[in-house]
Amino acid sequence: MSQAAVDALCALLDLEAIEVNIFRGTSPDEERQRVFGGQVAGQALVAAARTVEDDRRVHSLHAYFLRPGDPTVPILYEVDRIRDGRSFTTRRVVAIQHGKAIFNLAASFHVIEEGLDHQIPLADAMWNDEAPAEPETLPDWRTRMAPFADRFGDYLDRPRPIDTRNVDWSWDQRRDPLPPHQRVWLRADGVLPDDPVLHACVLTYASDMTLLDTTLLPHGSVAADERIMMASLDHAMWFHRPFRADEWLLYVQDTPSTSGGRGMARGSIYTHGGELAVSVVQEGLIRPLP
Repeated sequence: MSQAAVDALCALLDLEAIEVNIFRGTSPDEERQRVFGGQVAGQALVAAARTVEDDRRVHSLHAYFLRPGDPTVPILYEVDRIRDGRSFTTRRVVAIQHGKAIFNLAASFHVIEEGLDHQIPLADAMWNDEAPAEPETLPDWRTRMAPFADRFGDYLDRPRPIDTRNVDWSWDQRRDPLPPHQRVWLRADGVLPDDPVLHACVLTYASDMTLLDTTLLPHGSVAADERIMMASLDHAMWFHRPFRADEWLLYVQDTPSTSGGRGMARGSIYTHGGELAVSVVQEGLIRPLP
C-alpha cells in the first residue's frame, strides 16, 4: 500500500481557489516532459465540481487535450457556469498555461434520482468465458517492470498512487501481435476519504492509464516504444453507478480501430461485485516515427 502517494494525489486534486470560477493546480515534481493527461482531466473535474450544488453528481464528461502541459508551472482552470437547471447542471472548464488553452472539458451533473436499471453483465462484456484472476494474485506494475529496470531508471521505484494489475498478458508477450483487448484491475493504492466527488476525480485520473495502450496490442508494440509517438487527443466518460476508487475495479478495454495516425479505445469499468460503474472512450495520436 502507498498511502503517502494516495495522500499526495488527493493534495494534487485539491485546487486553490484564486477568484470566483478560477482555480489553480500544480504538477508533481517527477521530471516529466509534459503533464500527465489524467491529472489535467481530474483537476478540471474538481474545478467544475467546486461550482456545483452538493446534491448533484457528475454523470458525464467530454474533454479535449489541446497542447502538452508544462509540469514546471501552475495550471489555471477557468469555469464557465453554462447552465443550472432543476435536474442538470452543465459546466465548461478551460485549462490555461502560458496564456494559452491546453485542455478543455465539458461536464454534466445530475440530481440523484431513481429510474429504470439494466446493464451488460460483466461476463457478456468480456471476449471469453474465463473469469479474470483475482487482483491480489497478479503482479503489480513494479514487479512486472522489474526486468526492464534499466529502461525506467528511478521512475520504477517511485510510489504510485494507482495500483494497476494486468490480467491478460506479460511484458514479454507484447513483442508479438495480440488480440485487440485487455483487462486491467486498478484502484487507489490507499484509503480515500468518503467523498464521492473525490472518488470520481481519482478515477478520472486513473482512467487515462493503460487505455490508449490497448490500441498497440494488435501491432506488437507498447506505450514505451520509442518508435511511436503517443498522446491523448480526447477523453469521454459516463458515470453510471456508485463506486469507490480505493476498491478494486476491473477495466475491460478494447480497440475497434487504429488508422490514419490515430487509435481509438473503449473501456467499461466494473466494480469487484460486477456492477458497471463507468464507461470510457478515448482517441489518441498513434504516430509511427521515421
